[in-house]
Order: sequence, then structure tokens, then C-alpha cells
Amino acid sequence: MGYRSLADCLRDLKRTGRLIEIDAEVDPHLELAAIQRRVYQAGGPALLFRRVRGTPFPAASNLFGTMERARFLFRDTLERVGRLVELKIDPSAAARAPWRFRGVPAALWTLRPRMVSRGPILDSLTTLRALPAIQSWPADGGPFVTLPQVYTEDPDRPGPARSNLGMYRVQLSGNRYEPDREVGLHYQIHRGIGVHHAAAIRRGEPLRVNIIVGGPPAMAVAAVMPLPEGLSELAFAGALGGRRVAMVRVPGGLPMPAEADFVIRGTIDPNARKPEGPFGDHLGYYSLAHDFPYVRVEAVHHRRGAIWPFTTVGRPPQEDTTFGELIHELTGPIIPTVVAGARAVHAVDEAGVHPLLLAIASERYVPYAEVRRPQEILTVANALLGQGQLSLAKYLLIVAGDDDPSLDVRDIPAFLRHLLERIDWAEDLHFQTRTTIDTLDYSGHGLNAGSKVVMAAAGPRRRELPGDLPPGLRLPDGFGEPRVVLPGILAVRGPAFAPGADHLGAFCRDHPPDDPIRRFPLVVIADDSEFTARTVRNFLWVTFTRSNPAADIDGIDAFTEQKHWGCRGPLVIDARIKPHHAPPLVDDPDVERRVDALAAPGGPLHGIY
Repeated sequence: MGYRSLADCLRDLKRTGRLIEIDAEVDPHLELAAIQRRVYQAGGPALLFRRVRGTPFPAASNLFGTMERARFLFRDTLERVGRLVELKIDPSAAARAPWRFRGVPAALWTLRPRMVSRGPILDSLTTLRALPAIQSWPADGGPFVTLPQVYTEDPDRPGPARSNLGMYRVQLSGNRYEPDREVGLHYQIHRGIGVHHAAAIRRGEPLRVNIIVGGPPAMAVAAVMPLPEGLSELAFAGALGGRRVAMVRVPGGLPMPAEADFVIRGTIDPNARKPEGPFGDHLGYYSLAHDFPYVRVEAVHHRRGAIWPFTTVGRPPQEDTTFGELIHELTGPIIPTVVAGARAVHAVDEAGVHPLLLAIASERYVPYAEVRRPQEILTVANALLGQGQLSLAKYLLIVAGDDDPSLDVRDIPAFLRHLLERIDWAEDLHFQTRTTIDTLDYSGHGLNAGSKVVMAAAGPRRRELPGDLPPGLRLPDGFGEPRVVLPGILAVRGPAFAPGADHLGAFCRDHPPDDPIRRFPLVVIADDSEFTARTVRNFLWVTFTRSNPAADIDGIDAFTEQKHWGCRGPLVIDARIKPHHAPPLVDDPDVERRVDALAAPGGPLHGIY
């Protein structure tokens, strides 16, 4: 039942034709990551690199490269975990259908970690220098651990029961880190480790931390699960992995997973920080260098035959997209039990996850009203923005599910059409200004700082959406190349952003009542309108990663009344790149040529991409 170790997993993938081994030497500087991205985009197999330059350890990637493979890895346990979720939603279900829940007792047994005195992780010691120094993007600040499991315990109440296991990025070297002694630790806002770090700072003592790499794949999935505070990721890893997580006791230190491949053990000084980054991140841009905590390393443990798992992130979709889909499968049914009235929620991967959240909810407050308008769905929207990582959503688009019971929150074109057919920009926009946003989002007015907007729609259709450019469409001077993205959505090329120039306001002024542009409820101003309109994926990425609602939304016939902002004409979003934005990720052409050669006839990756 489940895999005991990463090596067990890789053997199974190889046996079933889901993994290929690469014996040619590969460079951890840019080349490994470029290969991973190519193979992922091609829907290729998992990869085991036997010879990685500069390290004695092999490396593995793309384990979660497809949903089919992710489901295969947990084929013995996904159903049991699903039954646990069902019981969370409705505890009485077991009494009505006991046979359906027959596997639950075994799953419950796996939730509790077990403490052991020995384990493979105690086999050997190494150094930071000996680890695979994988750098993913040209302007990264150095090599990073890209599939870390960072383990901490509550300083006030130590023990695995109140531990946190999170996937927070780790910089192995570079910047001002003392070589072979210090590593950077970047955790974003609203992450569980912050609670433990705050307690250590209050107590004035170092926070002990174990950076785990490898081990059974259930551990990596547990590290990215958005579990409620106080629920141990080790428990979830046990349920998903089909066996209790074995933890080795270490005198004077935190326990370590017995079957991990590597553990970097150390402490975080409560009062010290150093620059970390830049790092090419999953929004498709670099997150820049900022001061973050760092780990003073005491020891680097590894098992015999240790394998270094890695991934690479960048503009979605990437391998972490599969993590998101798996999380949705496992936790999506719980949303209605956590937020009353919510029917479905979708954090849009193509927009970088946190920038765009779509939701369907009930609208039952005034069922007898002659004119339906958003009421209950606004209550639901506020509740969603108060839930864990959902609170980081920048754009929340929410509609009443009763208006079209067949609407699927994951069918993005259909969802946008439904909303744009119904929304009243004069009434249905609700802003939060000067608030927190995702650490990785540089569209706001500072680190972790920006704005949010809720767009809510309920009731019958109020407009027909144009699917083509209408005759007589005119644009203000400096704007051109209009393109229809989707019905009702127009992309327009704007002049390059210049501080102090009111291009957005100039675009929104002086449109007569019969202006054809008014047929489009949503207009996006971009640096490249053809690229923006080429695919829905491009539209989502450009629009929602390059705009800050309070600063970059305007509209035709805009007004402010009793501190409420709205517009009676089209809503206009300025999605041009601004000087304070982080630069987008660009491949290194020399590395790409080397990666091309690996897929040429006779190359180890021929036929894969």
C-alpha cells in the first residue's frame, strides 16, 4: 500500500513505462530545468538523470508531470482519502452506507506518525556543496531547492501533532549566504511556518527547522496542501501514502522522516535576515531579492542511494499545475462545508493562481424580489476572502449559480461570458484598497501590498456580447490594433506606460453614447494586443498578473458616489507592464540549443519532445 521511499516510486514508474533514465551528463545550471520544462510541456514521462555535473547524486523530475501519473502514484489511496473527505462533509454518511466506507478505519490508522529510533536517513552525512546546484532561470540568485518540505514545530507546544510541513523555497547558495553554512528560506504571506516563526521571535529563541528533500511522494503533496491551521501535514501524508509516516528521533533536534532522501538540519535566528532571490516564479516573472530569514545549517543527512527530486516553475502551466489539480480533486468538495452558500471555487492556474479566483454561489436572500441583484453572493465573497490562502485572491469573480445550474466554474470562457452578460459595472464592483496580496505578485504598491476587487453578477442577461469588431470602431490617439479575445472582451494596444501620463484616463474619456466600443463590457489595454488575444491562456496571464485593481481599473462614464466607484460604460483594465513590475521569464538561447540537441535523432530524449 503506497511507496515506502522515492526509489520505490521510481522503480514502479520505470516498470510501468512511465519513466526514462538519462545517462548523458547534464548541467544543473539552467540545462536540467530547461529539459524538465520541455518534457512537461510535451506530456512526457518522469525523468531520472544518472549523471549530474558537480554532484555524486542523481536527480529526478516530472514525477507529477501529468494527472494520469499523479493518480497512478496514489492509486491505492485516493479513494480512501476521498472517503475521509466525504465523512468530513457528512459524518452520518457512514451509517447510511457502511460498505462504501469500509476502508476508512485503515486510513484513520495511517494518520498518526510513528516515532522510530533508526532509519535510512541516518545512513550518511554530506555537505551543501555536494548537493545538486540546480538553477532554473538565467537571473536567479543562485541554485534553489524546488521541491522542499520544510518541517517546523510550534515552540510553545512542540511535537509532530502541531507541526507544519510546507513547500517554501530554499536558496542553496549565492547572495550573502556563508558558503556551505547558510541557506535562504523564503516563505510567502499567510503560510503556516509564520505562526511558528512568530512564536520563536516572541520567545527570543532560534526556530529549529528541517528541510526535507525526497522521500515518498505523498510527503511532497502534503507539503503543498492548504490544510487548516492545527491539522498536521504528516497526518495527511500518512493517509495519502497508505502508511504511517516514520519519524526518527534526533537528540537535541527535530525528528526527521526516516525514509527521506536528504534532510538539511539547522536553525533560524529570530532577529536575522539576508537577501534572498531573485527567483523565476510560478506567475511567470522573477520574484526579486528581498530580506528573508535564513537557516544556519548544522548537518546535511542523506540515505544511501539518495536521489534529488526537483521541478521548475515559471509561467503556467508547469508541473506545479498538477499539484493544483490534485488539490482541487481532494479538497474541492469541502468548500461548501467551510463557506455556506459557496458551490464551487476555482483558483485559475493560467493567471498565476492567486491573482484570479472564480466562484459560483447561491443567491437566496430575497427570492421574491422582482429584480435580482447580488446580495448573498457578496456575503460568500467576503467569506472566501477570509479563508486561508483564498484571502490572497486579487480578482474574485463570483456569480449566482441559480441563474444557470449547468455552469462549470472551470470552464473559463463560459464563466466569463455568463458574468459579462449580467454584470452591472455601476453596482457590482467592490474594491478593497491598501490590503495584502500574494508575496510573488509585483503589480501592487509594495511587497505583499496591493488591492482587490470583487466582481459579482446575478440575475437575467442584460446584454448581448459581440464576437467581432463592430464597424466604425474608433480608438483614441496612441491606441490601436483592437482584437476580440472572447465574446464581449476587447484587447487594445496602448502606448508604453510612462509615469505621470494618464493614458488610462485618456482612453476612457470622450466616448459618445453611440460609440461602438460600448458594445464591449470589458476592454483590456495591453502592450501587445495580438499576443493578449491569441489564446485565452495569454489573456488570463496578461490581464490578471499585470494589473492592480485600485490603480489599473477605470471605465467609460466612471463615477464615484458615497465612496462607491462604478462606471456606466465598459470597464477598462490597464494590463501594460509598469516600471515597478518584475521582469518576465525568458529562456537562455544557448541552453535551449543544447536541449534541442538532446532530442535530436540518437539523443537520449529523441521522440520525447
